[in-house]
Amino acid sequence: MKIIQQFRQILTALVLVLVLTTTAACSGTVQAKQPTQLPPGISRSGDYALLERGNSVQGQDFGNWVVSTAKGIVQDAYVRDNNKLGVVITPQVKPTEVRPLAKSLLQGFHRNFPNQDLTVLMYAPDKKLILTGQYDVQSNQIEYK
Repeated sequence: MKIIQQFRQILTALVLVLVLTTTAACSGTVQAKQPTQLPPGISRSGDYALLERGNSVQGQDFGNWVVSTAKGIVQDAYVRDNNKLGVVITPQVKPTEVRPLAKSLLQGFHRNFPNQDLTVLMYAPDKKLILTGQYDVQSNQIEYK
């Protein structure tokens, strides 16, 4: 009986030490402040790889979704102001497939960002603009340029 009590006391002491060390370690963490500007030496016009997928949480999520679901045809995507979607296609996309892809992206974009005019900018793998699709919410029509 005395052995069981000693065991319980030792176990309780160990659990208490474990809880206190993890609590103290976790409560002492300080979150780093996110920089609001680009690091020095990086221009806004260059360094394409540093672009985010969206300038809002919803835009970021949609840009990530586009890239993850369109494997093999979309190399990168970004959303700006929740009404502009830029998409960089891969070399595997044929020229005849660009317009149907833009239409499909506009339809998905409209489902996620309803009740507003939307623009999809399609870029070639070399990042040159090849097609612009604009959805007009009032007429429910897509215009390509």
